[in-house]
Amino acid sequence: MRKIEPEENTSVLNTDAFDKRRFKEILEMSKGLRELRDGAVMPTFEPLLGDIWASLYKMKPSVTEGEVDGSLVANKQIMTAIMADPSFETFRHFTRLNDWASAIGTVKAGEKTHQWLARQTEKDRSLRDQLRNVREQLSQQQNQPDPKALEESLDEFNKKLQQTIEFNLESFRQSMGQAREEAQQAGEGLKSLLGGSRAGSGDAELRKVPLRDKIYLAEKISTDRKMKEIADWAGRFKQTARKKQKAKQTESVARQGVTTGIDVENLLPVELSLYTHPMTKMDFLRRFSERQTMQFELKGPEHLNKGPIVLCLDQSDSMRELDTQSKGFVLALMSIAKKQKRDLCLILFSSQVRQFEFSKGDIGASQIVRLAEAFLGGGTKFELALEEALQVIGESRFKEADLVFVTDGEDEVTDEFLERFNQLKREKAFQVLSLLIGTNPESVEPFTDRMVRISDFNEEGSFVAFEL
Repeated sequence: MRKIEPEENTSVLNTDAFDKRRFKEILEMSKGLRELRDGAVMPTFEPLLGDIWASLYKMKPSVTEGEVDGSLVANKQIMTAIMADPSFETFRHFTRLNDWASAIGTVKAGEKTHQWLARQTEKDRSLRDQLRNVREQLSQQQNQPDPKALEESLDEFNKKLQQTIEFNLESFRQSMGQAREEAQQAGEGLKSLLGGSRAGSGDAELRKVPLRDKIYLAEKISTDRKMKEIADWAGRFKQTARKKQKAKQTESVARQGVTTGIDVENLLPVELSLYTHPMTKMDFLRRFSERQTMQFELKGPEHLNKGPIVLCLDQSDSMRELDTQSKGFVLALMSIAKKQKRDLCLILFSSQVRQFEFSKGDIGASQIVRLAEAFLGGGTKFELALEEALQVIGESRFKEADLVFVTDGEDEVTDEFLERFNQLKREKAFQVLSLLIGTNPESVEPFTDRMVRISDFNEEGSFVAFEL
């Protein structure tokens, strides 16, 4: 079937050359939009997608008041229905002048429009016949053009579609409501995956990410249930990680003695009492202006562990049920590494190993997807994972690393390996924190400095890793 190319028609909105050029760029970046274009029910679906995008992105979009080309009448009817929805303008607070949000909004609105049209043509024989006639006429135009026949077919189809929209307006609006909800969920998931190193900085951090990556991940979140769950867990764990890091910083500051200064929050109680008494207030103010008032001397932040992080994560068969939780946990730990510019190495292990290295905790969109899709399965081999960790820590940039070992299994390491491991641990000045998920601690005790038993990652004990 010959589709009507967007170059052959004008938009049914008040779009300009910039809008059309920008949509072509978005279309090239978005796999979801290209798939919609290629599998569309209507021959004018690509121009419709461009108009949906413009309606979401532009500051003041509006539907053309005058008549449009007959091939675009259906698009105008659909856009009028979309933009007349009472909830449409509220949704634009999320998408207006926002490239990635308007792109994912277009994908979801396009999906729901396509599905709605497919349902209507399936249950309404007359609409189906009219659409088939339009397709046939468009195909014939390539060999035996008959403009009059095409015009008649389009006219009949447009009249029938208008009736269909009018009679089924509520179901169409419900579909658009679902599209808006799914787009916003994808947006929240995107912030959870790519943001989170600082509270309230999600939008600012997203601006640093290439647009192609944001569209790619947003589409993945909106279509892949596992990716959405990982994003949800990452958001929760990153919030906890921020709180743990903040508490650690606060606890590292202590009152160590008395000095002089003008930090009001650290003034001695006796100085505050002198200020409140009429007889001594002037003397207090004089000494305060001369920086002679007494205050607590604060001990500055202690040297916190800011070395690299090596995380050994069990991916044996028994860990499959905790897979999305564990990936969210990894991304939260990575947000700490990114904020503190610490190298991080993730070692997935079972009866085999797979390694991911992230310089300064930085992770790209394709790496997030590869991490989400990775699962080894099989048995549990501690020695294999620890040997890999030793090789990583042997690199100069991973010296004095924090090693986190997570497992729900049991295994034994040989005495020879254990002796060598503990010797290297002393030489390389690293320690091991083991998180045990419902398993016997005896198998990890020989190589562990600190051990915490948990039932899953969403438990207070596991959050000790966020204090590294």
